[in-house]
Amino acid sequence: MRERLNTLLCALGALLVFVTLFIRGGPLEMARSAAPTTIERGDNGLFAARSWLAAEGIRNVSLRQGFEALEQRHDLPHTGNLLIVTTPVVNAFKTAETRALDQWVRAGNTLLVLAALSDRPAWAVAGAVHGDLRTLSGLEFVFAKGQPASEPGPQGSSRRAPRRLANPAAVQLAQPLRSTLIANRQHPYLAGVSSALAFSDYPADLCELALPRAAFALALAHQRESGQGVLWVRPAGSGTIIVSAFSSLFSNRALGLADNARLLANIVTASLGEGGAVLFDDAHQGLTATYDPAKFYRDPRLYATLGVLMVVWLVWVLGGTRLRPASERAGAPREAALVRVTGTFLARVLRPPAAARRLFEQFFLRLQRLTGKSVAEGPPWEWLENHPRLSADDVRQLRTWYADAYSERRIPLERLHNLIVRTERQLAA
Repeated sequence: MRERLNTLLCALGALLVFVTLFIRGGPLEMARSAAPTTIERGDNGLFAARSWLAAEGIRNVSLRQGFEALEQRHDLPHTGNLLIVTTPVVNAFKTAETRALDQWVRAGNTLLVLAALSDRPAWAVAGAVHGDLRTLSGLEFVFAKGQPASEPGPQGSSRRAPRRLANPAAVQLAQPLRSTLIANRQHPYLAGVSSALAFSDYPADLCELALPRAAFALALAHQRESGQGVLWVRPAGSGTIIVSAFSSLFSNRALGLADNARLLANIVTASLGEGGAVLFDDAHQGLTATYDPAKFYRDPRLYATLGVLMVVWLVWVLGGTRLRPASERAGAPREAALVRVTGTFLARVLRPPAAARRLFEQFFLRLQRLTGKSVAEGPPWEWLENHPRLSADDVRQLRTWYADAYSERRIPLERLHNLIVRTERQLAA
């Protein structure tokens, strides 16, 4: 009976490990699974934006490949397209595809980056934002004054580039926090836009733009609550890059509020050329043409299959197996064990000064071919002291330990051995 109880406890422990490793759970992971993709109908998805554009007769595409596929799509014109990218992303941007994206934008297309800088919806609770922005737009953002720095900057700078990390202790707000976008000046993107709303499910950081020397960006709008800029535009060759610090402007819950839809319509109208299309980057949010992890984990057949397998495995463990005591086998001693035992024996009977003298004798014998002098002529200290590759302190230490060895004083054999090895390597270099 006791053996059966032990078997049951071990089986339950193994089952717990399996569930912890392979079954997704936790509030942050569940929230992050509702990614801003065109098939997501929840608050943070872009399903409403794509459906609205389709109803208005505007061609739109869910891009489920890397950015290298932009030049390979013969169904799209070479210029006059709009690509909408949300960040932070699930699948990181590769160097090859960022180069392809830069060429595509410079050819005469528009890139709209919706970055979770000044808002923080649930899907953006984990992930790095500033690195994605620097890769996509060439712009760099830092914490606004008074914000805590998350990592040391170069040359001891007191203002750091923001980095958002997964924080299991992040406290979700009781009610989503609204942030308001207000135009700075008249611009075709902001025609008829008096305000636009964004939502944060978690507390957001305050960030501001730090322009690199070779970059220029025009600030189009700011946040009413903080006064920080939230919408910028910059030229890139024959194309345009638009950066929004609000990632939730065109989400399902925000598109129909204030003038969010008008803002999207203005950007689409100003960006699209003849035959152009609006492309939504779903690939980097985990929705690829080959594998959709969110759909995989939502499939009830997965959990039904796992349940059956667990039950069968537990019945087999409890009914068909018994814990057997481990049998001891005396293995043959290995070479390393033999060397260790022999060394231990010698260390007990060999005095350190005698061992040090032997180390010096072997060292001087190996130096004969370099110095051309016999060991009988005495140690070549003068030759060693004048050698350009050797440190004077190392040679002085060797002489000190040599004198101690012949004075029957205790010597650190390990340090002596390491110094001799280092000296021989310097001589052989």
